[in-house]
Amino acid sequence: MDIVIWIIIGLLFLASFASLIFPIIPGPLVLWLGFLAYQFFIDGGELSILFWIAMILLTVVLIVSDIIANSYFVKKYGGSKWGERSAAIGVIAGSFIIPPFGIIVVPFVLVLVVELAQKRTADEAFKAGIGSLFGFLSGSFAKVIIQLMMIIWFFVEIWI
Repeated sequence: MDIVIWIIIGLLFLASFASLIFPIIPGPLVLWLGFLAYQFFIDGGELSILFWIAMILLTVVLIVSDIIANSYFVKKYGGSKWGERSAAIGVIAGSFIIPPFGIIVVPFVLVLVVELAQKRTADEAFKAGIGSLFGFLSGSFAKVIIQLMMIIWFFVEIWI
């Protein structure tokens, strides 16, 4: 039975990375399902309170990484406060609109439209939109690193 649970845990961890391409998959949730499967079906006393606190904190960082990265890069590339806000909304909305491309396209288009509506030049609006693309890429990179940290911590916790 343990082998089946381990296979499920492995598939859940892989699914968390698939969430980067298919944002409809809730990456943090499937990671947690893997942790909880181990906790409840294999060894309930193995994972420490420090592990669970760290996972909660890393999960919060994981969830907000896209929004923070998008806002940062839109601002860095000359976007307005409204451009930053529209990038954050675009990341969330883009997850549901034309997946998996919506998470890239929707923030870019939304920032572009918002910046143009604020009477910015096309070049300034385009730069802010490009900022949203860099935000997506850096947010995705951060998510990969954080998810790897969480998974590695999990295995260190149970093996050491």
